[in-house]
Amino acid sequence: MTLKTNEKIAGGTIHPLPDDWAAAIMSDTKVFALWQDITPLARNEWICWVTSGKRTETRTKRIKVGLSKMRAGERRPCCWIGCIHRTDKEMNKSQKFILKK
Repeated sequence: MTLKTNEKIAGGTIHPLPDDWAAAIMSDTKVFALWQDITPLARNEWICWVTSGKRTETRTKRIKVGLSKMRAGERRPCCWIGCIHRTDKEMNKSQKFILKK
């Protein structure tokens, strides 16, 4: 699928949408439609999840897995503590517990 040049892809609330993740989203019509439909906070969580991997291999894998999950209709990354970079709310107990380890 090729999007028209005037079609814009929505971003997140805190994290900018990286080019590699944007290109992957735009390469699949179903994923792109879901991406445009989910909330900015949900998009932010996907971006944070993809970019929080420290190794290139991890990021590449997360993009591939993310596309698969979104094709299946998942609106947020599953089994992840959530974006810890948000400043508009306090971290929940689970996030604090994981970060202490």
